[in-house]
Amino acid sequence: MATYTHSVSIDPEKCTGCTTCLRRCPVEAIRIRGDKAQINPLQCIDCGECIRVCKHAAKHAVYDRLEELDWSKYLVALPAPSLFGQFNNLDDADYVIQGLLDMGFKEVYEVAKAAEYVTDLTRIYLKQPGIKLPAISSACPAVVRLIKLRFPTLCEHLIPTLTPYELAGKFAREKVLREHPEISPDDIRTVFISPCPAKISWAKNVMEGQKVYVDYVVSMNDVYMELLSKMKSVAAPSPEADSQAGNVGLGWSITTGEAVALMNDAYLAADGTDNVIKVLDDLESGTVNGIRFVELNACSAGCVGGVLAPANGYIARVRLHNLRKTCAIQPNRLTDIEGMSGDALPGELVDARPFTYMPEGAPNMLSMLLAMQKANALVEKLPNKDCGACGSPTCRAFALDVVNGEAQLSDCRIRDSREGS
Repeated sequence: MATYTHSVSIDPEKCTGCTTCLRRCPVEAIRIRGDKAQINPLQCIDCGECIRVCKHAAKHAVYDRLEELDWSKYLVALPAPSLFGQFNNLDDADYVIQGLLDMGFKEVYEVAKAAEYVTDLTRIYLKQPGIKLPAISSACPAVVRLIKLRFPTLCEHLIPTLTPYELAGKFAREKVLREHPEISPDDIRTVFISPCPAKISWAKNVMEGQKVYVDYVVSMNDVYMELLSKMKSVAAPSPEADSQAGNVGLGWSITTGEAVALMNDAYLAADGTDNVIKVLDDLESGTVNGIRFVELNACSAGCVGGVLAPANGYIARVRLHNLRKTCAIQPNRLTDIEGMSGDALPGELVDARPFTYMPEGAPNMLSMLLAMQKANALVEKLPNKDCGACGSPTCRAFALDVVNGEAQLSDCRIRDSREGS
């Protein structure tokens, strides 16, 4: 097993132990111990909800800073589609591309362009015989990790393709080497501009034997501030840069965008981790019928709602809708790439990650079941108030903490006060 490196982190100096993050974490990965919040790395999916709700800025994402990038290298920016929804009155994606070039990037390869290739890959995959249906998109790494940890029986439903930003990194590197043979592969660095911490963690956790397609991951917030000072206004002459993505690729950043692009009505789309968990519960229980494809996003409204995106996700969604009206539908097809077929899955673009991967220290299924049995018995002795005073989010979570030796039964203050009276 390998250690999974998380992006979400806590600054104990700023944490007051207020329990806001404890109550809002959708996967119950946070505990309050010693009046400070602690994140259980075996449960955390890096959704960033704790960053969003923390009133004391004690939670933050760990990512590569712009000033830390090696600008002496041939840096290729990989902007997420959601970046184009951050700007008011933007009617041409070229202005964003030009702004990134003006920041010092040598080239820009849009993740939205790669997303259109993944759309084709998904269409082909859904036609393959013997696949597990409904097929679940693997584009949201927070959802993928959630499935691994809490719904392992659904892992075989995940579509085993490279994510759009990984594919963008792969194609960007190949493009540079093809067009600039004088540049050494060691001098090329791909820089993904991420709207969320989950994508940062996913890009950083490349296991042994896997190829690295993304070298740096920077925050969309940081890039946005730099872009504001570099981008030309809409009143300026047209930029020299030329966006290569279309309506389909930009649509990947909003809920249903990926599913609608498949031109298949038999889909289900949901956003927000709480809603995603409910859908996964139903999928696991087998109560969902007539669905071939499932699109799930941990962030509300889709990737535009990522905690590292500066604009309100719903406002960004409206902006993207307006921008997409000016784009071609899907200008990028797999068949446009030399050697790519329109009816067979290219091997180098699938089986990208072992979906059965579990982090170091994760309990096996048998030990988890035994612990749950003991916890269920202990719950009967608890007040079932879910007050959080014990430092656990719910009484059931507290019972499991006691069984695992992470808490004492005496930590339940309501129970102790009742017994004392």
